[in-house]
Amino acid sequence: MIRFEQVSKTYPGGFTALKNLSFSISKGEMIFIAGHSGAGKSTILKLISGITKPTQGKVWLNKHDLGQLNDNQLGFLRQHIGIVFQDHKLLFDRNVLQNVMLPLRIIGYEYKQAERRARIAIEKVGLAGREQADPITLSGGEQQRLCIARAVVHQPSLLIADEPSANLDRAYALDIMELFKTFHEAGTTVMVAAHDESLMADYGHRIIRLQEGRLYA
Repeated sequence: MIRFEQVSKTYPGGFTALKNLSFSISKGEMIFIAGHSGAGKSTILKLISGITKPTQGKVWLNKHDLGQLNDNQLGFLRQHIGIVFQDHKLLFDRNVLQNVMLPLRIIGYEYKQAERRARIAIEKVGLAGREQADPITLSGGEQQRLCIARAVVHQPSLLIADEPSANLDRAYALDIMELFKTFHEAGTTVMVAAHDESLMADYGHRIIRLQEGRLYA
């Protein structure tokens, strides 16, 4: 489903985030990306979602060379990807239900259909009854659940999350990891980037480890 071929990424200013990475991920896998802050975890997720492009090498997603796609083609491809951002990117002028409905409305769903699917997603992440709440009134763990609901409302084939347990206590962090496990068990390919390997230890899934932009065992 995903393949990196000798991928390097250098940002403007000269910082090289990734150095000659090659790996592949099969459809239906649950994968963890581990490494220190600045190791390149976020850059991998940005490359997969087409937010940025490699400086060298190729990134393939479902047989598409992402570096060769135009904005319209990338936009269509992103309709099959759910993204949980590290900084949430919630809209605080809209309630929980409106936040989750937004991706569906953008791609053309009618209001009632979008509302129905949003309510299902909200229930799946354990926020039933909070549909009318303002995001600012939610706890950190609840805000993260809201982000996950918004990411999965369009039933993506690939779900990627950037440090979803950051700034959460361990109990909340484990709850969030269990949520990702349920989506994986339902057939979604899941990629989770985190610096705390202890959260990954009990799941038995493959871990891609990074150190200063390179793979290490």
